[in-house]
Amino acid sequence: MFLEPHFRGQRSGWIEVICGSMFSGKTEELIRRLKRAKIANQKVEIFKPQLDTRYDETKVVSHDANYILSSPVEKAVDILGLVDAVNVVGVDEAQFFDPELPDVCQKLALNGLRVIVAGLDMDFKGRPFGPMPNLLAVAEYITKVHAICQHCGNLATHSYRRVLSEDTVVLGEKDVYEPRCRTCYEMGNILNLK
Repeated sequence: MFLEPHFRGQRSGWIEVICGSMFSGKTEELIRRLKRAKIANQKVEIFKPQLDTRYDETKVVSHDANYILSSPVEKAVDILGLVDAVNVVGVDEAQFFDPELPDVCQKLALNGLRVIVAGLDMDFKGRPFGPMPNLLAVAEYITKVHAICQHCGNLATHSYRRVLSEDTVVLGEKDVYEPRCRTCYEMGNILNLK
């Protein structure tokens, strides 16, 4: 059961956000941090959006097949009812959550928890994605990770969609997306418009 914040004598919590493009290692970094917390005998709870079933319905899985067990939730507010006597809360694929996620993360941090969130900072059109901009605004720590552009070898910051669809959310892997630098991303979009 989630409690109201107790400020006197309580340790301070905080929010860490790991962001970047597809294939940049966001989930890998989230898993690494959560496993280190477990090694330190901290109680950890991990959540992911119910709609993300690409690799597994209950595991958070990186592209390198590393994984950690998680609880799929439909709405961000559901997380509050599922944390009990924990030290660390992890959230993967934050961009797929509703706009309440930043408020939920702040409530958790106010209750003395370390909150680690991973997600895409931009959608396939290069626009801020879902609740990520607001999470970045309230986080104490931000880590931006980068993939390598498959066309030129520079740092990739964008997720280029290889299939035609205007839907913001299209689940997929290398068959649907590829990491690209700013220049190769723009060149691909110009070629697709012709």
